[in-house]
Amino acid sequence: MCVQRIRELFTMTKKSPASSIQALYDLCKQTFTPSATSPPSSQATHKLYSLLDTIGPEDVGVKDESLDDERGHGLFGFNVFNRVDRWAQPITYVDIHEGQNFTMCMFCFPTSAVIPLHDHPGMTVLSKVLYGSLHVKGYDWVEPACIRKSERVGHPTVRLARLAVDKVVTAPHGTSVLYPKSGGNLHCFTAITPCAVLDILAPPYLEAAGRRCTYYHDYPYSSFAQGDEIVGNGKEQEYAWLAVIDTPEDLYMRPGRYMGPPIQR
Repeated sequence: MCVQRIRELFTMTKKSPASSIQALYDLCKQTFTPSATSPPSSQATHKLYSLLDTIGPEDVGVKDESLDDERGHGLFGFNVFNRVDRWAQPITYVDIHEGQNFTMCMFCFPTSAVIPLHDHPGMTVLSKVLYGSLHVKGYDWVEPACIRKSERVGHPTVRLARLAVDKVVTAPHGTSVLYPKSGGNLHCFTAITPCAVLDILAPPYLEAAGRRCTYYHDYPYSSFAQGDEIVGNGKEQEYAWLAVIDTPEDLYMRPGRYMGPPIQR
């Protein structure tokens, strides 16, 4: 085979950023339809996370900030004469696609940044860490609901949840999936290093449809145990009581501009 033909075949088979993110959008559009009343099938979900597994920072136009030292300036262009400590930088939210059926977006974290414990009511969420390391802690509600209402002023009403995930995810780790009632639907993120996460949410948040983001504080199981031993056999560490809180005042996200290949919608 001649050298020219080999080059042509290599060009044809080599993955391009444009084809990767476009293929992901097309598959999401095919999977998450207006008529869908439940999460996609396991087969459809497998196709999605298999494709998402192949997506890297270059496919969505971001730089791997975890390779920089701690004097880095964040993801979207701090001026060299106006350096800001990484710890003081906000999380950057990048909207790739927002529609009625699904949302594609990125969260770009400086070191130690946190998205507090929150939920995804009635939603399926696929997440891929594009670069860096991220600690993920997630819960699922215990069903039937177990609620403790405190009669003491200033003490919260809490609901029992079970720990579903508590680990550090480091790129290029595979895609994670959470469902409306399993997989860690209530979760929080803490950046171990600068990192970026590509999310697909379906259906997206919509307050009018009851899909409102609620924030929580988790308390150890022993904090609200009343001697009835709902949980026993040494499994107390697998459970926590969650209380609804206001949106944290120190949670600040700045908008970022999508710098990846354009998507044909």
